[in-house]
Amino acid sequence: MQRKSLGMVALIALPGLFLSLIFAMLLLLAPAKPAAANCGPAVSVVIDGNTKVEGYTQEQLKNAAAIMGAGKAVNLSVKGQMISVMVSLGESGLRVLDHGDGPGPDSRGLFQQRDNGAWGSYADRMDPAASAKNFIKALQAVPGWELLEPTIAGNKVQRNADPYHYQKYWPEAVKLVQELSDGKLSLKGSDCAIPGQSGAGNDYPWKNSPTWMQVGDGAAAASPLGMFYRECVDFALWRVNQQMGSTSAPFKFLNGNFRPDGQGLGSALTWKAGWDAKGWPTGKTPRVGAVVWYAPGAGGADPTYGHVAVVKEVKDDGTYVEEGYNGNPPPDDHNYYTRTVSSNVPSAFLYLPTQEEKK
Repeated sequence: MQRKSLGMVALIALPGLFLSLIFAMLLLLAPAKPAAANCGPAVSVVIDGNTKVEGYTQEQLKNAAAIMGAGKAVNLSVKGQMISVMVSLGESGLRVLDHGDGPGPDSRGLFQQRDNGAWGSYADRMDPAASAKNFIKALQAVPGWELLEPTIAGNKVQRNADPYHYQKYWPEAVKLVQELSDGKLSLKGSDCAIPGQSGAGNDYPWKNSPTWMQVGDGAAAASPLGMFYRECVDFALWRVNQQMGSTSAPFKFLNGNFRPDGQGLGSALTWKAGWDAKGWPTGKTPRVGAVVWYAPGAGGADPTYGHVAVVKEVKDDGTYVEEGYNGNPPPDDHNYYTRTVSSNVPSAFLYLPTQEEKK
């Protein structure tokens, strides 16, 4: 897979005045604060007999409101409220069930909590507010739960066999919390976006912008993200912003503010180090929406700078479809491409904070 001189750089050094200009710009950038992982403070609930959400009964809405209220009482973040509603959707369909199932015949209530002493009395488990309070207490005891993919966080509390059981309920949980909140709850720029649902095809906003080689002026070729237009790193950082709910200026994640230590995210070469500095997870398993990282020379990547792309689709045969920019040799460089790649070719996959490698 030829990829020489591809995925080049994020404002690499250029001679003379431009280098001085970039250095001065970097000095003006304050060290970035780590991105919030909880996507905002807890929200209060407004619900009455006239409240309607398509697809849900009044009983379900009242139970969702009880869960959100239990979270608000302990200042649980909105992400925590969404996780709690998601788990209840996956366990009981937001209904107070007075029966269990094969694996848990003694399970009861909104969260199908067991009669093992950890979840209070039978009355507690059958009470929406009390059972939600106990679930939330257990969720908050999970180390780093705010950075986990929602279904993984839920699974670490419930300990069910399939850690991805709750994944399909996340969009509905987001919708319910938005609809039942006391104000307009926007997820723009938040960490409650849904990875893997970022865009379709070549929706890169600057697909017609000139490259630094075309204009001969690096400053004129820098995108709003602080990378060169139509480089692999600019497209990948666009996808990261997009998946995290930031789709227009001012963008949340920039070359200059991505790392909490104030260093630039840099060329493809330094992206793995950038993820490590930020404390975001990495692994060897492709996940839709994850950044694909090639170390220098890996898989035909540039021997100096490496390459980054984005996982578009994961197949069952051990391959995945990656999408990106500047992944083909001239004259088709600096354009959008897709290709199917064996999962063992890249050096690593860089996950968003709401993703975790499936074990």
